[in-house]
Amino acid sequence: MLRARSIQQVVGPVLCALLLALTTSECAAKQTTQASDAQFNVALEALAGKKFSTRIKAISDIRASGHRQAAAVIEATLNGNLHRRKSDRSLVISRASNSSGDGDLILSDAVTGKNVASAPNSALHTIRSNNRLRKTLRGALAGLQLVHEDAQIRLAAAQQLLGTPSAQSALLLRDALGNERNDEVREAMQIGLASIEINSGNPTQRLQAIHMLKDSLRQEVRALLEKTANDTGAQEDVRAAARQVLAEIETRLSRYAQLNNLYFGISLGSVLLLAAIGLAITFGVMGVINMAHGEMVMLGAYTTYVIQQLLPNQIEWSLLLALPAAFLVAGTVGIGIERGVIRFLYGRPLETLLATFGISLILQQAVRSIFSPLNRSVLTPQWMSGTLEINPALALTYNRLYIIAFALIVLVALIVLLRYSRFGLEMRAVTQNRAMASAMGIRTARVDAMTFGLGSGIAGLAGVALSQLTNVGPNMGQAYIVDSFMVVVFGGVGNLLGTFMGAMTLGIANKFLEPMAGAVLAKILVLIFIILFIQRRPKGLFAQSGRSAEA
Repeated sequence: MLRARSIQQVVGPVLCALLLALTTSECAAKQTTQASDAQFNVALEALAGKKFSTRIKAISDIRASGHRQAAAVIEATLNGNLHRRKSDRSLVISRASNSSGDGDLILSDAVTGKNVASAPNSALHTIRSNNRLRKTLRGALAGLQLVHEDAQIRLAAAQQLLGTPSAQSALLLRDALGNERNDEVREAMQIGLASIEINSGNPTQRLQAIHMLKDSLRQEVRALLEKTANDTGAQEDVRAAARQVLAEIETRLSRYAQLNNLYFGISLGSVLLLAAIGLAITFGVMGVINMAHGEMVMLGAYTTYVIQQLLPNQIEWSLLLALPAAFLVAGTVGIGIERGVIRFLYGRPLETLLATFGISLILQQAVRSIFSPLNRSVLTPQWMSGTLEINPALALTYNRLYIIAFALIVLVALIVLLRYSRFGLEMRAVTQNRAMASAMGIRTARVDAMTFGLGSGIAGLAGVALSQLTNVGPNMGQAYIVDSFMVVVFGGVGNLLGTFMGAMTLGIANKFLEPMAGAVLAKILVLIFIILFIQRRPKGLFAQSGRSAEA
């Protein structure tokens, strides 16, 4: 009993103290809010006054008040939407009731922000501003936006001040920079502050600003440094520092340009891999020179276009639906070609080449008759659109990233299929010794058709990928047939790892040569390199081994 009473004696005063402190803080907060509202009301009336000197001071008071309506009032004054209502002399903010701008204006109270009765423009007296006042309003609005809770608004405010450099802007940026935690907004503030200080007359400030800009790769920063480096009125040490920082930035930009070329080369190599991997099966494994392989790519691309036309409201799913559809369409056509023509021409490569070339012309004309000779555009789903921005000098497009990943998935899936499935075992058996495989009960004719269909189906998948990079047209497959043969020959006939290495090598080489030699000359140089390489290594990078290589 005594113990309970002693605890009560201790806890009671503590609770009373906490309650008193809470009440005191609430009262203090309420008094602060009331003081802020009073300051805001006085400044608002002054803003609507006639003397511009008083109105300029009122803008600073409104910004300093921290009132919830401060930004709205300043922005309304800047845009000519702050009015005094003639009927009761109250200050209101207007907005148009419709897009045409006619009819009564929708009004809200400038102090509370609550909507009030609408009124025609004739019932309002607009609070006018001049150039000097508008400049002050812009600075005050930017100052409020620089401390806004939304990072995107702070970023937009910093970028706006970058375009309107002034001493007031520098002061606002310097104050906001100390409390900024978002890296992107902080960088924009640093650039804005440095852009203002680099034009000051103080050499120390200019050198500090140049040093602050050294990590930026933005175009406006490079232009600013070039201007400073060529400024004959600047001190020599300032100009030298600007030249040095500019040279460092250009070096970094050159490195990122090489990375960008590497990325585009890998993406081109992925497309070549998808186009050539099917040819590596039909040409490398079966020994058939299929000049209609490019048209299998074309059929896959047109399949994607048709699916989007049939399902116009399902664009986000269209590519996922097009993948199996393109594989089936191209694979079925490939099986038809093998069963109808090629099975009668095994062992006669020249006649196979001529026959498949004729088939390619027939398929092209069929597409022209059905879809017209005009190119067709395939829409990109939202999840493949946009870019992954690493920095201002390096941005990776999502569609190419997905194509690179897809090409690797197809390659791995094909390797697993050929090594661990019954079909892969039968295909390898027929390739190495057709007579022995037939004697063991393997239906060699069926394996030939399925192998040709597999190679054609993978070419159809390449068409789906290409539809996201270029327009779909009757001749699109012809642009990749020569490159596909080069990849297969360079990598090693019938070797999937060689096909992968060949595709990546030729894709990267093309993209690094194009800026220096142009697109056409780059292809010629690559072709010359492959010819010289084959002279030294006739079987390519990875030569086949075993009985199939001896055949």
